[in-house]
Amino acid sequence: MEAGVRLDKWLWAARFYKTRAVAVDAVKGGFVRLDGQRTKPSKEVAIGDELRISTEHGRFTVEVVGLSAHRRPAAEAVLLYAETEASREERARFAAQQKLTGVPLGQSGPRPTKRDRRRFEATPGTRRGRR
Repeated sequence: MEAGVRLDKWLWAARFYKTRAVAVDAVKGGFVRLDGQRTKPSKEVAIGDELRISTEHGRFTVEVVGLSAHRRPAAEAVLLYAETEASREERARFAAQQKLTGVPLGQSGPRPTKRDRRRFEATPGTRRGRR
């Protein structure tokens, strides 16, 4: 194992974010906190650090138990962290709440068609949907 791994690489390797670029944006945007503090993507993560991670799938509070700078299969990625019980319960409540609202997360409907685009452009006082 390595002595330390960049935070953005670890988040990507642990499969919290699909790409390193998305992980970097999340860290810069304050969606990831290392031991309760905002940090930079280049900060090194060590075993025993606590991370609070916000993704579209919910908020995670995890303890780093393994280090890897390489993206491995999901079965190996879950071995890099241990999620707290409180975090699991909060995510379960969040999922139940989303289920009750009836709007699946991240789905706003099908892609607009050519016909829809023509209707948008035909709206008086707008051009291509802009004012």
